[in-house]
Amino acid sequence: MRITVFRRLMAEEFGPGRAETLSRDYVMSGLGGRTVEQALTAGLPAKEIWREVCTTFDVPPERR
Repeated sequence: MRITVFRRLMAEEFGPGRAETLSRDYVMSGLGGRTVEQALTAGLPAKEIWREVCTTFDVPPERR
């Protein structure tokens, strides 16, 4: 998954403003205690990050 696709999915699911805030500020244990932005910077695959976001925020299966 490309990062642009990941960011579009985040914006569609949470709204552009909230997606940005979640990406920057919300620390997820499933990402090794990192935020989305830190995980992306560390080189974790966007698809893996999206799966963790979906799990953390209970995104319905049809939108995963």
